[in-house]
Amino acid sequence: MTEVIAETRAAALFKTGEPLRIITLGIPRLKPGQALVDLAYSGLCHTQVLEVRGKRGPDAFLPHALGHEGSGMVTQVGEGVTKVRPGDRVVVSWIKGTGADVASTIYSSADGPINSGAVGTFMEQTVTCENRVTPIPDSMPFREAGLLGCAVPTGMGAVLNSAQLKPGNSLAVFGMGGVGLSAVMGGQLALAEPIIAIDIDQEKLALARKLGAAHVVNAREVDPLTAVLDLTGGRGVDCAVEAVGKSETMETAFRSVRNQGGLCVLAGNLPHGGHMKIDPFDLIRGKRIIGTWGGETSPDRDIPRYAELFCSGKLKLDLLVSKEYSLEEINQAIDDLEQGTLGRPLIALGRRA
Repeated sequence: MTEVIAETRAAALFKTGEPLRIITLGIPRLKPGQALVDLAYSGLCHTQVLEVRGKRGPDAFLPHALGHEGSGMVTQVGEGVTKVRPGDRVVVSWIKGTGADVASTIYSSADGPINSGAVGTFMEQTVTCENRVTPIPDSMPFREAGLLGCAVPTGMGAVLNSAQLKPGNSLAVFGMGGVGLSAVMGGQLALAEPIIAIDIDQEKLALARKLGAAHVVNAREVDPLTAVLDLTGGRGVDCAVEAVGKSETMETAFRSVRNQGGLCVLAGNLPHGGHMKIDPFDLIRGKRIIGTWGGETSPDRDIPRYAELFCSGKLKLDLLVSKEYSLEEINQAIDDLEQGTLGRPLIALGRRA
């Protein structure tokens, strides 16, 4: 029987298509390379919505913990861990950085074993590993740091790392959720001009303006492709980022980039089995399309940089947080995010200071 060193409350998925259940987990003794983190906040993104709804294909690991970005404080480390120590404030992320890579954790519960990958953040304490934690300065609030594990590095990284946008390049961002809004902020940092934000929610578009978009397009009211072409004199943009996760939006984003070098970056996730269509002649014309894996983020380089930009007032991460939910309200948060009315929700957990 595995030794239990502590207990924690967590939201676990027992069957796809059903609500998460709040249960108590037994935390096992740390393996070499692992760290125990008291979580303050967890982000929530559409990847988890797809997973809960069963839209990512068959799930061979049920029942399991969920969540892949958060913030908190290290309380214990396993043998060999040198990157962090107890008392360090950290961002927890699914994106791999430096350090030991320990693949999974199995928690105990009254319902039997509960699986987890290397990261789980829908819980008050989590066992993760050295390469999934990044130290942040004491001046970085846990609340905004909770966005630095997925939404911000994926969106900003899509622009700064994947596309490597240059000053004066034009940018269209499709979808003003947490990733899309972060891409807008990345465009502002890159001095992109103009930045065009596309969504179907007027409040999200108003937020995009505050974060740096020069133009906003409500796709419920006008054809977004026509609008982008009109705003660029018929040329198309140098770069488009798709952060919606719908086939038709991906296709429109690709069509919106210019010939001879325009780049479309796909950051959104389609449901399992989804496809998009492209005209091969667009590729012959020189349009390019790529996917992005977490914004090609190097956590040890990029997360401290984003934290410093926020602390110096140059990154408005506080505006990204649409609403906070308790762990008990996590199923409501999932429903609200699925409806498309939120930018980025946060799950408030145990630690605050």
